[in-house]
Amino acid sequence: MDKNDVILCQLLLANSRMPYRELAEKLDLSVTAVHNRIQSMIDLGIIRRFNTTLSLIAKPAIHILIYGTSKTNSINNLKTKLAKQGSIYWLAVAGGNSLYIGAYLKHLAELDGLVRFVRENAEMPEVTVGLTNSPIPPNITAMNIKTKLCELDYKIIRALKDNSRKATADIAEEVGASAKTVSRRLAYMTKNFLVQFSIDWYPDVANDIMSVFHINLKNDSNPNSANQILQKHYPNTLFYWSFSNIPNSYFFMVWTPTSKELKETRETIEQNPAVQFVVPNVIYAGSIFPIWRDEIP
Repeated sequence: MDKNDVILCQLLLANSRMPYRELAEKLDLSVTAVHNRIQSMIDLGIIRRFNTTLSLIAKPAIHILIYGTSKTNSINNLKTKLAKQGSIYWLAVAGGNSLYIGAYLKHLAELDGLVRFVRENAEMPEVTVGLTNSPIPPNITAMNIKTKLCELDYKIIRALKDNSRKATADIAEEVGASAKTVSRRLAYMTKNFLVQFSIDWYPDVANDIMSVFHINLKNDSNPNSANQILQKHYPNTLFYWSFSNIPNSYFFMVWTPTSKELKETRETIEQNPAVQFVVPNVIYAGSIFPIWRDEIP
């Protein structure tokens, strides 16, 4: 992948129903070039599905990230176990058999059981458990958001579950409504942050380097320092997780096309006066699993 491919994937992760023309305008490319790039990434297995799920507003959940070193001798057997667990949606395997495991819980009371499951099945005696800060805007209650979904909305979401780019006319035929009505309901759900259009993204399939940078900021750093690092180094820095229970600790997902650029990105971030330390960890395999949040009523 080049930088345009990476930016294109980030746009699709945020909204996989974004029209080709809009994607082309954001990248300053032709519509044909964007279409060809997406098709190429589909063919390579980098993009495997254009998915649709209920948002965290429509279907609340607590996002957990677990990190540690595994003693398991079979990652394939572990993947089979994680895929059946029901709350674990993501596994990344990094250097030194380090594992990153993402999960969505219905209630915080489920956390102890999840951690026990991971310790036992991933053979991780020592784990770091992070409760990620919510992506929902803190002023959401002041935005007059409507959270009610009707039966037609659920039918539309089910129609888009495995193909979020499905044409409105095709959705209308499938759910038995007019295209105009489907467009109106999609606009309602989008405006009120009730639905999420994204992709199943497997960047590890490409020859690029995906890493997690463990970045700790100094206690007296600017509260906006993490965002500044993200913006300054984008698209090498793709996004980050911060944790409500681990102050000043951030996990940045980092893309670089070469080892040289990985080294330069690390060194530049280390020079930031707000940064206490940076520890990079290269990911060499990732998996996505179906979970309870994927189920549409």
